[in-house]
Amino acid sequence: HIHSRYSMATSRACDAPHLDLWARYKGIALVGTGDFTHHAWRQELESSLEEAEPGLYALRKSERLPDGPAGAATQPRFVISGEISCIYKRAGKTRKVHNLILLPSLEAAETLSRRLEAIGNIHSDGRPILGLDSEDLLEITLDCCPEAIFIPAHIWTPHFSVLGAFSGFSSMEECFGKLSPHIRALETGLSADPAMIWRVSGLDGYNLISNSDAHSPAKLGREANLLDGPLSYAGLSHILATGEGLLGTVEFFPEEGKYHLDGHRACGVRLTPQESIALGGRCPVCGRKLTIGVEHRVEALADRPAGFVPPKAKPFESLAPLPEVVAASLGLAPTSKKTEAAYFALLHALGPEFYILREASLSDIEQAGGPALTEGIRRLRAGQVTREAGYDGEYGVISLFAAGELEALRGQTALLDLAAPGLKKKAKQALAPKAEQTPVQEEKKEATAPSGLNPAQKRAAKAEERAVAVIAGPGTGKTGTLVARILWLIQERGVRPGEITAVTFTNAAAKELRGRIEAALGGKRAAKGLTVGTFHAICLDMLPPKALLGRGEALALLREVMAARGDKEPPAKVLQAIGRAKAGLSPEKAGIDPALLDAYAQALQAHNARDLDDLLLEALETDVSKQRRFNYLLVDEFQDINAVQRQLVHHW
Repeated sequence: HIHSRYSMATSRACDAPHLDLWARYKGIALVGTGDFTHHAWRQELESSLEEAEPGLYALRKSERLPDGPAGAATQPRFVISGEISCIYKRAGKTRKVHNLILLPSLEAAETLSRRLEAIGNIHSDGRPILGLDSEDLLEITLDCCPEAIFIPAHIWTPHFSVLGAFSGFSSMEECFGKLSPHIRALETGLSADPAMIWRVSGLDGYNLISNSDAHSPAKLGREANLLDGPLSYAGLSHILATGEGLLGTVEFFPEEGKYHLDGHRACGVRLTPQESIALGGRCPVCGRKLTIGVEHRVEALADRPAGFVPPKAKPFESLAPLPEVVAASLGLAPTSKKTEAAYFALLHALGPEFYILREASLSDIEQAGGPALTEGIRRLRAGQVTREAGYDGEYGVISLFAAGELEALRGQTALLDLAAPGLKKKAKQALAPKAEQTPVQEEKKEATAPSGLNPAQKRAAKAEERAVAVIAGPGTGKTGTLVARILWLIQERGVRPGEITAVTFTNAAAKELRGRIEAALGGKRAAKGLTVGTFHAICLDMLPPKALLGRGEALALLREVMAARGDKEPPAKVLQAIGRAKAGLSPEKAGIDPALLDAYAQALQAHNARDLDDLLLEALETDVSKQRRFNYLLVDEFQDINAVQRQLVHHW
């Protein structure tokens, strides 16, 4: 389940079916919602929601869209919540702390809201301001509802958080006093990630969560929690209190947050903590006080070096929303109609947004979206992004491509030529690349032609050493150099095409490579016997015939196996663990019951079938000592291969 804080009641412009639809596009199973501090909240929520499981709500059937392929699992669940801004004096200093409260029922919310109404106006907006000490708010909350979950919100924000530079405290104990043991989870906020919090040893005992304080449904899940536990409020409470079932978090890149570095937006001044300290905390342009960012505050409280990872730390991954990745790959604005059309086309072609960003194979992404999008998602998963940090309320910028790279990538094949259901013809035409080539593409074409190599490319193409590694950036002619080396082997060294194997990362790249070689040699007959393909394609050609299961078919078989055994874990999660085990991890480290792994293997054998992982493993056991096609082995994008593929390279 992915839990993403979102206030439905304060965003009524989005009707319930629309919200349901967005949850499906994202692939979110559990969405926190329902602001009990909003005016007329009870009537609003009861008109849209009904209790689905204890403490969790679902849209009323009259407001739901039809079930998707996964049935009821596609219907999002909601938990009642509220964010309250506490502004008060403590120890001679004005404190401003935002706190998030989750509640198990509408009745509990009614009780708490009536208590808070006696203190101040809680109907002003979705995040009311109360002149109430955070410790007192926690005490009132627990008195009204002992099952309430109380979480300090976006704990590093400079002006409105428990650890904020201007109005916060130095520890949870300092803020919540004797009640601090009731604080079990902390919200990182957009400008921080767990790695920054790990530097403060005093925060080790808290579970770190990341919620989307989203103001539009499209931003659901931009920060989220990966949860595995019972679908109930009690299950959610147990996860947040103990960390059991908290698998990790999905994060903004912290530099993208609008309070990451120090600065003064009015003067366009952005500074690192060291630079602002050297300036005495004053803007070098106007002389006024700088807004101190999250990075500065972390440095002030840290007692560990950057990069420290506690023994029991939960993993996290930094992602950018898919529309932003699509826009970067198209060279468009994230809010443009062309970007939106391409985004929905990708959803129709591949599945929900989180699946595309986190799990879909790069070969599937390339077939659906082209090489630029594939490279963008590959870089995003690897954290290979350029970060321009935010400051003083100004969001930062995360860039996937440098100047000139996008044009080179878009020149390789058609980009986002998606025949998606419902995609208008006009939108598809808008996505097609223009026929004319840019100067960058012309330069790339000339640089990669076999007869026009530059000196470094010639060295690589004609190297005499037994093993050669070629390192070059995107758009520098790697494919052309690879073609030139194969042609040099055939035309100048007299190597027969049947002695050469070229491994590519995607089917599209294999098709392009073969086409260029055949064109240079004068046709398919001249290149007869040449092996060009992905690891999976080459392995499939080597092995005796068997049914090959794709991901969907493997999931269906695994569901049968798990149902027969009475296993309750999500099959998709188990299939990932099986993949990790087949990639070389022990079952324990992969997170899979060895007996279930054996049962799945036996089911494959009974069906005379193999899955995609088996292709590589069976090929590792195949004798290739007499297969001449591996006399000359060339591997494209070698840096992206996994451990099993690396073993195959050595084996071949």
